[in-house]
Amino acid sequence: MRKGRILVVDDEESMREFMELLLNRDGFEVALHPGDASVLPFIDREVFDVVVCDMKMPQVTGLDVLARVKEVSPSTAVIMMTAYASAQDAVEAMKRGAYDYVLKPFKTDEIRLIVRNALEKTRLEEENIRLRKELDRRTPIRALIGESVGMARIHELIHRVAPTRSNVLITGESGTGKELVARAIHDQSQRRSEAFVTVNCGAIPETLIESELFGHVRGSFTGAIANKRGLFEAADGGTLFLDEIAELPLGMQVKILRAIQERTFKRVGGNDDVRVDVRIVAATNRNLEKEVKTGRFREDLFYRLNVIEIRLPPLRERADDIPLLVRHFLGKYAKEMGRGTRRMTPEAMAALQRYRFPGNVRELENILERALALAPADEIGADSLPREVGGIDGRAATPVFEVPAEGVEIDRILDDVERSLLLQALQRTGGVRKDAARLLGITFRSIRYRLQKLGINVDEDVAEDGAP
Repeated sequence: MRKGRILVVDDEESMREFMELLLNRDGFEVALHPGDASVLPFIDREVFDVVVCDMKMPQVTGLDVLARVKEVSPSTAVIMMTAYASAQDAVEAMKRGAYDYVLKPFKTDEIRLIVRNALEKTRLEEENIRLRKELDRRTPIRALIGESVGMARIHELIHRVAPTRSNVLITGESGTGKELVARAIHDQSQRRSEAFVTVNCGAIPETLIESELFGHVRGSFTGAIANKRGLFEAADGGTLFLDEIAELPLGMQVKILRAIQERTFKRVGGNDDVRVDVRIVAATNRNLEKEVKTGRFREDLFYRLNVIEIRLPPLRERADDIPLLVRHFLGKYAKEMGRGTRRMTPEAMAALQRYRFPGNVRELENILERALALAPADEIGADSLPREVGGIDGRAATPVFEVPAEGVEIDRILDDVERSLLLQALQRTGGVRKDAARLLGITFRSIRYRLQKLGINVDEDVAEDGAP
């Protein structure tokens, strides 16, 4: 959890020094100000969790400070101090938004408790704002559904990676569930009690992305009417999920790199470094190595993000999981629509398992929601599926291969197809197995196994087949 940032405003130097010593001992980051006329511009430029302010000062009153804090940073808690016991002052301060009011001289335990409670209030308000934003979005499925070999491997990777502090890069096509994996990593980590903050790097305008990530101070640009904490700071102590990381402009990539390396950043318009402890999980549906080679993505940032890579297989590579996903989504939407249980006919299920799913699990979910809404009976047939899935007028889509009357040797045909694809990929990559595996959407371990299984010698067989 991040340390609270506390501002102490008092015209007495001895009181400022005492408060700094006391609050530093509790692990807080403390800033001091003598409460002269420069305090209001100072508050405009900085962001604090709690402000502890004297009520009576020669140049600026505590109520002036309170008003400015609430104007530029409404979630900041303000604690008023005074040596003059005035019920009227206390009531006025509380009416204007002060968190609490303490009389000088006070006991050290008293002010420490009030500051801790005020900090907790600030954090709860920020957490409530974050949760409300989260609830406004469509709640994703928390579970990673699937029992295929590919999904078993993903579960194992998550289990091994989650307890570490390492940054993770999740790759895979759109709709494969990259955010679900990121959430699973967070939920199984030691940071699970802290925030999980999601940023879609492709959905934020380039002119606003720096402010969204790092925050800004009042007046730093047109429309910056109050100080704002960024998403890096919101994720302090927890996990920041940078989705569609390849969409970041190059200039922003430099600032992200510094924040990851130094664990510090500056708010837009601010001068002070803000220190954070954030684990980065990034995701992309692009090939970042190619983006690096073309100059569209920084190589140093790529290596910072790609400490551990988790590649999500597309749905077409794990068709055995489709029945499980179908049951899950039909149950989910039947409940939402107030309908009884529906099941797929064998023909409809077969059509789904044949379909290539360019949109992956997200596309399957949309198909099933639509099918459930349109299905006239308890069963969902192929005629309730989109034309490209179930075929025109409910007929099965044209198969890739026709089975002749005399039958086929399926293992031989599959071996021939696999051999042809492997050789083509190796030819295109000059025999480099790692690049060929990426071209085929499989792991290096998988291509090595397949080459051994089919008895393909890369140096000889690729050359014989016409490789340069």
